[in-house]
Amino acid sequence: MSNLTKFSDNVLPEFNQIMLNQLQSLDTEKKLKESMTYSVEAGGKRIRPLIIFVICQMLNRKLDKSVYSVAGALELIHTYSLIHDDLPAMDDDNLRRGKPTNHIIFGESMAILAGDALNTLAFEWISNAELPDSQKVLLMGQLARLAGPEGMVGGQVADIEGEQKELSLAQLKQVHKRKTGDLIEFSMYAGSILGKATDQQHVALMAYGRHFGLAFQIYDDIMDVVGTSEEMGKAVHKDNQENKNTYPGLMGIDQAYRMLEEVTNQAKDAIQTLKQTGLETEYLEELLHYFKLKN
Repeated sequence: MSNLTKFSDNVLPEFNQIMLNQLQSLDTEKKLKESMTYSVEAGGKRIRPLIIFVICQMLNRKLDKSVYSVAGALELIHTYSLIHDDLPAMDDDNLRRGKPTNHIIFGESMAILAGDALNTLAFEWISNAELPDSQKVLLMGQLARLAGPEGMVGGQVADIEGEQKELSLAQLKQVHKRKTGDLIEFSMYAGSILGKATDQQHVALMAYGRHFGLAFQIYDDIMDVVGTSEEMGKAVHKDNQENKNTYPGLMGIDQAYRMLEEVTNQAKDAIQTLKQTGLETEYLEELLHYFKLKN
C-alpha cells in the first residue's frame, strides 16, 4: 500500500462523513435532501478534495473542519455538474459511479433541483468556514470563476457545440481545460491559499494543477476506448458514438498515450520546482500514478 493510499484512507472517511452529516442537517424537503445525498454519497475518487488535503499537508496546514468545508464545497460543485451532465438533455447517461444516475432514481425535475441546491450550498459552506474573511473572498471568487461561464460551464457549452464540428488539438485542449481542468485547478488554488504557499510555490502548484487536469481528461478519453463500465463506473464507448471530440479520436490511441506521458512529465517538472523550495512532494508524485501509462 502506497503512502498516498494510507493518507487517503485516513482522511477521506472522516471527510465523507462530515459532508453527509452536514447534508442530513439541512432543514429542507425530504426528497430534495435524499436526492442531494444520493449523488454525494455515491462516492467517486474524491480526487479534487484529496488534492486540497495533499497540498495542505505539504504546507503544514492542519486538516481541520475549515479545510474540510472548502474541500466539501468543491465536491458539491463537482457532484452537481455530474448530475446535470447525466440528464437526458445533456449526455443522457443511466450510470454514474457504478449506480443509476440521479434522474433515473428521482426524476429529471428533482435531479435538476438537487444540482442547483448543491451548487449554491457550496458557497454557503465556504462562507461559514472558520477562515479569515480575506481567504473566504478569494476562495469563493475563484470557485465561482472556475465553475462558471468562464470556466466549467463555459467548457461544457464549448464541448456541446464542438460535437457539430471537428476541433483542432488547441481547441480541444481549451475546451477540456475549462470543462475538466478548472475544478482541478481550484483544488491546487485552495490548497495553496489555505496553506499560505509562497509566491514561487503557488506558481508551481498551479502549473502542476494545469498539467494534472489535462492528463486527467486525456486519460478519461483513453479509458472510454479501452476501459470497461466496471472500471469507470459509467458507460464507456459513448464518445465515438456521439461524435465527441476526444484525444484518441483526434490523434489515435497510441498518440494519445504519448501525449498523456508528455503532460505527466510536465507535471513532474513542476514537482521539481516545489522540491527546490523545500517541500516534500511524495504525494504529488504518487497522484500521477493514477494515469496508468502503457509499459
